[in-house]
Formats: sequence, C-alpha cells, structure tokens
Amino acid sequence: MGLTNLPEETMKHATLHLIDYVIILVALITSLSIGLRFAGGQKSTKKYFVSRGNLPAWAIGMSLMATLISSVTFLAYPGEGFASNWILLVQGLMVPIVLLGMVWFIIPLYRKVIGVSTYEYFEKRFGTFARFYSSISFVLTHFSKMGTVFYLLALALASMTDTNPYMVVCGIGVVIIIITLIGGIEAVIWTDVVQGFLLIAGGVASLIILMYSIKGGFPELWHIATVNHKNNFGPYKWDFKKLTFVVMAINGVFYAVQKYGTDQTMVQRYLTAKTDKAAIRASLMGVAITVPLWGLFMFIGTALFAYYQQNPLPAGMKAEAVFPYFITSKLPPGAVGLILAALISAAISSLGADLNCLSAIGVEDYYKKFKPKADDHQALRAGKWIVVWAGIGSIGIAMLYLMAGEDGVLGIVFALYAIFSGGIAGIFLLGLFSSRANRQGLNIGIIACIIFTAWAFLTSAKLGGAKHPWLDLGGFNFKQHKYMLGVYSHLIVVVVGYVASLFFPKQEVDKHLLYKGWRDAKREHKLEEAEA
Repeated sequence: MGLTNLPEETMKHATLHLIDYVIILVALITSLSIGLRFAGGQKSTKKYFVSRGNLPAWAIGMSLMATLISSVTFLAYPGEGFASNWILLVQGLMVPIVLLGMVWFIIPLYRKVIGVSTYEYFEKRFGTFARFYSSISFVLTHFSKMGTVFYLLALALASMTDTNPYMVVCGIGVVIIIITLIGGIEAVIWTDVVQGFLLIAGGVASLIILMYSIKGGFPELWHIATVNHKNNFGPYKWDFKKLTFVVMAINGVFYAVQKYGTDQTMVQRYLTAKTDKAAIRASLMGVAITVPLWGLFMFIGTALFAYYQQNPLPAGMKAEAVFPYFITSKLPPGAVGLILAALISAAISSLGADLNCLSAIGVEDYYKKFKPKADDHQALRAGKWIVVWAGIGSIGIAMLYLMAGEDGVLGIVFALYAIFSGGIAGIFLLGLFSSRANRQGLNIGIIACIIFTAWAFLTSAKLGGAKHPWLDLGGFNFKQHKYMLGVYSHLIVVVVGYVASLFFPKQEVDKHLLYKGWRDAKREHKLEEAEA
C-alpha cells in the first residue's frame, strides 16, 4: 500500500543479528514440522478438510483469530492509527455484537445441513445458481486477498531487510503450499495456534518497547493523542458520503454477518469441532482474542504518533511505513527477529487457511458436481492439486502487484470482484429469515445487485491517480462513501429478492434451513425437558 513508492533514504534496512535469524528460522521450521506431523493421516476428504470434527475448541478459537489477523493487520492498522484515529476499528467492534446475536443458531444450522462447503446451504435454500454465485464470490475475494497479503509482506520485508520482494513471495509461498498440501486442515489449525501466540507476543513486545520509549510514558502518550484527536472513533456525523462512525458501524454489521455467516474460512472451522457447543465456544473465544488484537495494533499506531512527536521522523515517510521504520531503527536484537517472525507467521496463518478453504470449495462445489462418480480418493487428490495451483495463482497475483503496482492490472481484478461478489450476506439473510423468498426471486435480486454494484463501482472508483471515475455520469455518479457500496448490495438482494419472490409460487422450504425452524425446535426441546 503506502510502501510502494517509499524513497530509499527514508527506510533504514535492519541489520539482523544471529538471534534474529534463529527466531525466524525456528518459526518457519516449526510451521513445516507441524505440516509433516499430520501428513500421514490425510486419507480422506473429511479428514483433509474438517479433521472429522475432532479438534479442541481452544485450538479452533486460536485458528479463527489467526485467520482474521494477517500481515495486512500487522502493517495497515498501525499505519491508520498513526495517520488518523481509531475509526477503522469500529468495523471490528461490531463483530462481537453481531456474533453474540447469531452464533447460537448459525453454527448448529451449518453443522446439521452441510457437509464441507458453506455454499451447499445456498443451493439447498435457493438452487444451483445461488451456490455457484456465492462460491465464485469467495474464490475471487480470497484470491485478491491472498495476493494483497503476499504483496504487503514482500514490500515490508524488502524495505526492512533489503530482501528481494520476489524471493520473499516465492519462498514464503512454497512454505505455505507445503504445509497446507501435506497436513490438511489439522496442520493449518495447529500452525495457527503457534503463529497466534507468536503474533500476540510480537504485538505486545512492540507496544511495551514503544511505551518505554515515550518520554512521560502512558500519560504523555494519552495527552498527545487527545490534543491531536487520535484517540476517538469520529467523526460522529450522520453522513454517508464521508468516512464516519455511522458508516463504519453499518459496514461492520454486514462485514460480521458475511464473515461469520457465509465465509468458508470461518464456517469450515465450525465443522472441525466435536460438538455444536464446542464450535460456539471456539467462535466466542476467537472473537474475544481478535478484537483486542485489532485494538492493540491500532493503538501501536497511536503510540507511534506520540513517539514521533518527540523524535524526528524522515521527511516524506508514508504512514504505513512508520511501524516498519520503527522496527528496523529502534528495536534491539531479538526483538527485531520476533516482530519479523510474527509478521511472517501472520501471513502463513491467513494464507494457509485460504488455500485449504479454496481447495474445499473447488472439490465440493465444482469437482464433485462435474465428476459425480469420482470416489473419495480421487476427490482428495483433486483437492491437493487445487492447493498447489491456488498457491501458485496467489503467488502470481502478488507478482503482478509487484510489477504493476496496486492500481495497475490488479485494479481490473478488484473491479470485477467488486461487481460480481456483492450481496452474499443479503442472500444469507434472505434465506435464513424468509420462508417466502424463493429461487426465482433471489436470482432476480442477484441480477439487480450486480447491475447496481457495477454502476456504483464504475462511477465512483478512481484508480491510478485518475481525476475522474472509470465511468463518469456526472450527477448520476455514486456519491456515497465506498464502504456503503457493499451495504447497499446486500440490502438490494434482500429487498428485490423478497419482492420478486411474491410474483412466483411459494415453495416448500425445509424448516432446518430457516431461523424459524431452529427456534421452533429449541422451544419443543425445552417443552420436552419441562414435561420430563
């Protein structure tokens, strides 16, 4: 992001000591060892993708956290905390609120009605088109995300250690592919556990060193942050055209619904738990760790701002480069290695989860559809090949980033993703809460969503430093903040999908696919217990 055009003289390359290399190597060897530890047991797709549902809740919770905290968080959150205030943290603060409202019925529903793929639910509720649309959306989302994670990691390590960014992408990419390929979901989750502890240690160590480096300590830090309006979530205006608390709160609600209700990386982990209650505990534990970590990295940015109010910062340095600069110029030997290992670990955890889930989607939503007579051994082999090719593909996307910059070729990829992946949370909400919504109505809602999203994105997106959007319609351009685009796409699917459904015959819906069915079953269970 901001590191791309950083002047060479503003970034000091770290001189790594022996202890730093040892820490980084131990982290990488540990990750590979975990992959090898579980290599022999991956004999079926059930084992490879959901570990036959026998993993402990605490490990799944750590894995959920590690999946959400990537190198993007490690670099971008301190940058935002340094440059602005805590407004982007509002999205994350909505997650526990939404999760507490939906986790009790979402997890039992998925564990009851699907095998491996989240989007099997969409097909059972609305038909094949809904399943393919939502799964393709997931694939597009996570390929673009994986490329971004690789790209940021490569730039950060290159700027801090004078390492070739292409070598970083290839080297870390090979490690991730090997771990995921041979160890399956078990290796991914146990790697996440180790990486999660390393990530927490790296973040806490950074903040402690920062706090001791600021003259006057925490009171002075807080004073500087208050005077410069860094320690708040504003502006608090009711304005959808600018980045406000309201925009981030609404966006955060739909982000949480989409992430915890429709994202394969999350739902697949629900399936690895032994029981519904264990999966619920894992989800609550995961969010209980994740939200404070988001806050930790945002606060590191605030602390960096206070520190560099007291100390000189090279001119022209972008906000995203300040934390890497602090690491390379101020941290002692050992601490540098810990932070770099944590940064690499964050990428490994996030990308390993994505690869395994892309493989699961490829097998369950496509391979088995087009080869229904294939046995489980053939499906497992296909899944492993998908891991390899998906890993190579994500490395290729990162290479394009490095060659073209984020507003070059990849701008087109993001445009296509934005247009064709909207409304997934809307499909989920419509299917879950409305028994009247049907396949025909939902398909019309999706088409309306694609048309709206294409118009809104093309008339508002300015890439490559352009002064005008791709499609300039003057007064008919989308004028609201870009974070509202996704919100509206979900709402359009719900509203148009429901209204359009009224023009078609009502269909019989399996009660297990509805919130109402879960609620009625729970009431019946309580009555039976009372009578007993």
